[in-house]
Amino acid sequence: MSLKPLKIFPVGVVVQRTKASSPWIDYLWRPVTVLPGVPDTEPWTRLSEEGDVATFYIGATDIEFFASDTTQYRDNLFSGSPSLWVTLRPTGGEPPYELWSVTADSSEGELMTETGHDLVEMVPMPDAVSDELAQFVAEHHVERIFYKRKRKAADPEALARRVPGKKDSS
Repeated sequence: MSLKPLKIFPVGVVVQRTKASSPWIDYLWRPVTVLPGVPDTEPWTRLSEEGDVATFYIGATDIEFFASDTTQYRDNLFSGSPSLWVTLRPTGGEPPYELWSVTADSSEGELMTETGHDLVEMVPMPDAVSDELAQFVAEHHVERIFYKRKRKAADPEALARRVPGKKDSS
C-alpha cells in the first residue's frame, strides 16, 4: 500500500557542470536551483556557459506533500534556510544524469544519500514553494505526543548456561 500525496507542486531543476581538475572524470555536476512550475523548455537545454562552467535545465518533476511528513516540513521551514533535496541518478550515458526526485523532507533527502550512487544536493527553497509548504503544514499538521517506551527488565536466566541434552523445566 502506498500513500498518495495530498498536494503536488511541479518544479523544474537547473544543474551546473564544471570542468574537473581530475584525471578520472571530465566534469563535476551539481543541482543549483529549483524553479517553481514547469518552464516551457526541453530537458537538457543549455542555459548559459562561461568558461568551464555551464548550466542546464535538466527537466521537471513534482514535489509531493504528505500529511505524515508535516513535522519535517515545519522543521525545514523554521531552520532559517529552507532547502529542497534534489536527487540525480547516473544514466551511464548521455545525458549523464536523470532527475530522480525533489523533496522538502529532510529525512527523505538523507535517505536518498544512502545508495551511494545517486547525486543528492540541497538547494535553497524558492519562496513560491515555501509559501505552499507553509500553507500545507498549517492545514495538515497534527502535533503528536512522543511516548518514550519503557524497557522490560532483563531476565538474567535468558543468557544462562544450559546443560546439553537437558530440557528446560519451564
